[in-house]
Amino acid sequence: MSAIATVTLGKTDFEMAGTVRQHKVIIDEPLSNGGQDKGPSPSEYLCIALASCTTATLKMYMNHKKMAVESISVEVEKITTEDKKNIFKRKLHIVGPFDEAQRERLVGIANSCPVHKVLSQANTIETILV
Repeated sequence: MSAIATVTLGKTDFEMAGTVRQHKVIIDEPLSNGGQDKGPSPSEYLCIALASCTTATLKMYMNHKKMAVESISVEVEKITTEDKKNIFKRKLHIVGPFDEAQRERLVGIANSCPVHKVLSQANTIETILV
């Protein structure tokens, strides 16, 4: 599956307009990085991608298994270590009538979301100046 995103720099430093299909998003840097904090930063969108993919994957699994769930909330924090490695700390908050075996299975399902798979393996980025 292919995904295409286009981002264009605005008139203000670091404020960017992003487009994916018919959807528009604002990307910016926090004030501490010279931006105007008009939207999430690129790294924050990376956390949003992992959290939302995890949530959707869990919900799809629960729908398939006809499991009742009261709520799902996923928090992701990106930490960069001194040796420039990234750690994504993901906290799953799942409320429902689950036994311990089901809860363990849900962790396994979370680990199978597509964004998790992309982030946990080596990737290739090809850059072309047009």
